[in-house]
Amino acid sequence: MCALRMRPDERDIDAPLVRRLIAGRFPQWAGLPVERLRSSGTENAMFRLGTELVVRLPRHPGAVDSVAHEQRWLPRLAPGLPFASPEPLGQGRAGHGFPWPWSVYRWLEGANPVAGAVEDPGALASGLAAYLTALRALGTADAPACHRGVPLATRDAATREAIAQLAGRTDTEAVTALWEEALAAPEYTGAPVWAHGDLSPGNVLTAHGRLTAVIDFGSVGVGDPAVDLIVAWNLLPAEVRGDFREAVGADEAEWARGRGWALSIALIQLPYYWDTNPDLAANARHVIGELLAERG
Repeated sequence: MCALRMRPDERDIDAPLVRRLIAGRFPQWAGLPVERLRSSGTENAMFRLGTELVVRLPRHPGAVDSVAHEQRWLPRLAPGLPFASPEPLGQGRAGHGFPWPWSVYRWLEGANPVAGAVEDPGALASGLAAYLTALRALGTADAPACHRGVPLATRDAATREAIAQLAGRTDTEAVTALWEEALAAPEYTGAPVWAHGDLSPGNVLTAHGRLTAVIDFGSVGVGDPAVDLIVAWNLLPAEVRGDFREAVGADEAEWARGRGWALSIALIQLPYYWDTNPDLAANARHVIGELLAERG
């Protein structure tokens, strides 16, 4: 469970606070047990409410806007997707010392897969490809921009700063070469399409190795969909990576940009969460290792 403070502006959130918030906003659920959920997430604290509900609360100011964002876009997107999505059941208000809105969702069964221990890689790769194909096909009228659906060059300074911070802890010369190769890929010139924006293992649910749901739509929006290819390295093993690429229809340029997104995210996450989020740091190391091994 990531209960450690990861940012200086985080709020303290615990089960007694959630009970008070629920009692004040949704008295019909006030008698249900509240249990904090283990999560590698950095934006929200999650609490199971009874057996059928989950409460999701922003941990810091930067996560607040995603509450209204999900409440607006999930009902529009979910019906067109082939696997389950979070279903908003209510929006809470500030109170009891907690300053921001929060959400109640229907509980989704499943477990987060672990990179390096995927139970059915072929089935998971197929499911993820089907999911992304469906997401990219949804109508984009009035859609918001995905903050990660932008050119890789916008992350150059932050990525190089992270590489410098990792001196002595990773092969900085090799990862710099990988990053510069990604930057050289042609930019996306197609029409903006939907991208989840944060397709990490912690936002994927599986049962018996097969995809059952994708959660956390706080970053969903339109732009370059290459960002969603990060799942090829942060979760899928090398032996099914090619099948996933073929099923999702990524050409050489898109695949290169996806590789760059996976690298950049991992490099920035690793020094930042080295001590405060062991699960996320471990996945970042995994991604860097996979990319270096792939390059040979």
